[in-house]
Formats: sequence, C-alpha cells, structure tokens
Amino acid sequence: MARRPRLRGATALLGTVPFFAYVTVFLVIPTLVVVIGAFAGDEGGFTLGNVEALGNGYVLDAFGRSTALSAMSAVIGAVLGALLAYALVTAKPDGLLRRTVTAAAGVLAQFGGVTLAFAFLATIGLSGFVTVWLRDTAGIDLYANGVWLFELPGLTLVYTYFQIPLMVIVFLPALDGIRPQWREATESLGGTTWHYWTRVAGPLLGPAFLGSTLLLFANSFSAYATAAALVSQGSPLVPLQIRGALTSEVLLGQQNVGKAMALGMVVVVSVVMALYTLLQTRTSRWLG
Repeated sequence: MARRPRLRGATALLGTVPFFAYVTVFLVIPTLVVVIGAFAGDEGGFTLGNVEALGNGYVLDAFGRSTALSAMSAVIGAVLGALLAYALVTAKPDGLLRRTVTAAAGVLAQFGGVTLAFAFLATIGLSGFVTVWLRDTAGIDLYANGVWLFELPGLTLVYTYFQIPLMVIVFLPALDGIRPQWREATESLGGTTWHYWTRVAGPLLGPAFLGSTLLLFANSFSAYATAAALVSQGSPLVPLQIRGALTSEVLLGQQNVGKAMALGMVVVVSVVMALYTLLQTRTSRWLG
C-alpha cells in the first residue's frame, strides 16, 4: 500500500519533465548565454566593457524610449482595459456578451508582430484605406504634421491594441472577487457610491490594478516583432538596438554588447515582475 503513493508521486513528477525541459531550452539556456556573453570579451576572458557600454548615449536613449513607450501603452491599456472589464462584470456571468468579449480578448492579446503592423499600415498607414478616405471625403490629412505612425505616438497606439485585451484578461478575476455584499454593507451603514469606491473597492482593487499595469509594462518592454515591422530606419528601442548589434555588417564585434543590453532588459523585466508578484500576493490575500 505504501508503494502506491510513491508510484503516483513519481508519475506526477515524470509528467512535469516536458515542462522543465521546455523551460530549460527556451528560458534557462538563453538566459545563461546572455549573462555569460555580457561579461565576455571578443577574444574570450572576462570584461566589464560590454556592461560599461550601456552608459553610451544611444543605449540610454533606447532604454528611455522603450521605458516611455511601455509606460504610456501600459497606462492607457490599463485604464481602458479596466473600464471594459468592469463593464463585463456588470453583465451576466454566463451571458453571450461576456463569453464573446473574453474570448476575443484572449485572441487579441496575442495578436501582434508583423500581422498587427500590417493591419495598421493597411488601415491608417500613408496609403491606408482610412487615411485615403478621410483625405478624399473630409479633407483630413492624418499625416499633416509628420509620419507619426512610425514614431513613438504611433507605436504607443499600436501597442495599446494588444494591451487593452491583456488587461481585461488579468484584471477581470480581481473584479469578480469584489462581492456585492460589500456594497450592500456600505449602503446599510449610510455610505454613498463614492465611499464604496474610495474606502472599500478602491483599496482592494488598487494592488490588482497596479500589478496588472506592471504586467502590461513588461509585456510592452519586451515586445520586438511589431516595432521591427513598423520602424525601418534607426533603432529607437532596446530590442531593435539588440538586433542591430547582433546582425549589423557595419559595426562588427558588437554581439556581446547586444547581450549586455539584453541583460539590462532582463534586469528591468525581473524587477517589474517581482513587484507584480508582490502586488498579486497582496491581492489574493483579500480577493481570494
């Protein structure tokens, strides 16, 4: 009888082997390659020159642009996504509207890369059908002040497209955890809607909202394919700078500098995800 629990435990452990193998091949090994390469010289040996290169102006500018882009798209996506998630909470839990929107959010949150860039180019690009229609029918030129779609404002708009549905997915469980009895208790004690949101629901949802915003920040900060498809000249973002360092035929010997920039991204994302985990722990304590 004692062997059966051990056999079940061994079987359960064996079932996790594919997961750990996947994590090792696609996460652990690439991370080790980045860390080792960031401190390796071109001819071998240990060096801090690659990390010191992160203080160069173009690298700091790329980190600043990536941070600004991630922050703006995260805040916009968090606010709009939270409002959409709240609208879903007020609908029937098993209703068609909620099931349809949540299913669409699950798909659109993963809709990025070249496909998303092409969709925006075909819609509001220089020759997009909306751009042409507004110019021919209403005399409105979307690009009267410059080609903003390929700059920071355009990237923010494109990134917000997949940030909003991601916010719906991660913030909806927190809204579901708010019990109607809490509002009834507030009203029975003479409280108003303002009191309920500022003293009951707001403090409880605050950590969940901030944690979801941090998750959106990390999601945007690490995005590559969409920006690579839209930005054809220059390397204004860190992922594009890394691509240039690894593939450039003009500046040779920059591969390890690219790995140092990747290490910087790993550090930033790790800090953000650590804060996200702390906030999620506090949220689950109250809304679990």
